[in-house]
Amino acid sequence: MKILFIHQNYPAQYKHLAPALAAEGHEIVALKVGTQPTYKNNGVTVVEYQLTRGNGKDTHPLVVDFESKIIRAESCFPALIKLRDLGFYPEVVVGHPGWGETLFIKDIWPNAALKIYCEYWYHSEGFDVGFDPEFPTLNPKESAAIRLKNTNMLLNADIADSFISPTHWQASTFPSHIKEKINVIHDGINTDIVRPKENASFQLDDKKIVTRKDEIITFVNRNLEPYRGYHCFMRSLPKILKERANAQILIVGGDGVSYGAESNSSRTWKQIYIDEVRSNISDSDWKRVHFLGRVTYENYITILQISTVHVYLTYPFVLGWSLLEAMSAGCAIIASDTAPLHEAITHNKNGILVDFFSNKDLIEKTIDLLDSELERKRIGEAARSFAIAKYDLNTACLPEQIKWVLSPVARS
Repeated sequence: MKILFIHQNYPAQYKHLAPALAAEGHEIVALKVGTQPTYKNNGVTVVEYQLTRGNGKDTHPLVVDFESKIIRAESCFPALIKLRDLGFYPEVVVGHPGWGETLFIKDIWPNAALKIYCEYWYHSEGFDVGFDPEFPTLNPKESAAIRLKNTNMLLNADIADSFISPTHWQASTFPSHIKEKINVIHDGINTDIVRPKENASFQLDDKKIVTRKDEIITFVNRNLEPYRGYHCFMRSLPKILKERANAQILIVGGDGVSYGAESNSSRTWKQIYIDEVRSNISDSDWKRVHFLGRVTYENYITILQISTVHVYLTYPFVLGWSLLEAMSAGCAIIASDTAPLHEAITHNKNGILVDFFSNKDLIEKTIDLLDSELERKRIGEAARSFAIAKYDLNTACLPEQIKWVLSPVARS
């Protein structure tokens, strides 16, 4: 078959799927944003396109987001038409519609089966927005803007032939007429690579080498922001550092924003919560808090492998891969008792759930778990077993993804 993958940051979710299909002998092409000429990567022909314009200066604020999607959909037209003119007629187009590139696919290849990734349906209340009382409830205009963010997804759903979502909770965020068509298949975790390693070691910024023999509390996000409970974690540190004189705190994540809004001040979210807690932490204790920024994937895995207790917190939003990778690494996990976690973490079985808003709960359960090596071992082993059974790339997820891509679609 001829199959086209579309993702503005390819390979992203298709890192394993596209090369696996190429290895089976299918002709695979991938489209992404960039400036390079066409090139081959793991058997996949990668085609890059460039944006042809920016947003208009007089665009209505409520439709700027949708205009951005249209600009991307239009900008990739030349690359796609060139593919068609060269004789590439895909039977299947697999795409993440979140940035707009899939909007006009049927206008170029009307007979192709369009299969799209359903990551999240935006809500103005009851999900991520309005969840945290620390941040003001949206006014009606902001609520309208959130609702309009689904316009692009609605148009894609109207032309799509098949749908996929990585978790049941994420699928549940969609309206019923889309939700009932979604196949739930996770992207997959390579549990052969992300696994426990007894002799793992990591060099900190002060040149100190830490291993599994040390007491290490880990916290990992792409960016340090409230959506992923960074503020809650930081507020737990003064007490934890006082109670655990030997604990080293390893914090992985950038200074920017991945999901929520930027802060209202000139300071980043990272700095805001450092400033909030710093006066309650002694200089000697603060030396045990290590902000590692963004790290290589290899270092990230090592950090999980040396973790004594791993903390993962999130609003009701997309489930981060880092949670499942921490499970695969055999971490003893403290996680927020929020909806996305419930299909991965069973309290007191393969992790410990805590009240997202209770600093006391987070502190007490973290310290309790640090105190019990047997409990950490039991929970970590159960977490890894669950990750292998439900989320292993090669045995659980990739075969189902391939089957989904290659399966014929029913059309009315």
